[in-house]
Amino acid sequence: MPGTISAGGNILYSWMIGPSLTPVAVAQNTTAEQSFTVMGLQTGDFVDVYANSAQTAGIGIVNNRVSAANTLQIGFSNSTGGSLTPAAGVYLIIVTRPENPNNLPTNAT
Repeated sequence: MPGTISAGGNILYSWMIGPSLTPVAVAQNTTAEQSFTVMGLQTGDFVDVYANSAQTAGIGIVNNRVSAANTLQIGFSNSTGGSLTPAAGVYLIIVTRPENPNNLPTNAT
């Protein structure tokens, strides 16, 4: 509803960062999470992750989360028959911090 403030679904902050990350190889036909230290992240933050340059062919970014303070988990999917290493370099990360992550509404109304 326009002009209505939800009791728990408001965005407190949203910003973009660009850390340099060096992923390791992902085995054939699998999806694996990799952990990276990114200072300032907090549990409850929502993260969108994008490679800033061309990603290795056959690699997809399939899930992102903050597993602990300062710890980013990125899920890399390898859809090929051989081991592949995701591209190293700057990754663009949009961080969205909810006002009250423990009290999010269960629906959009």
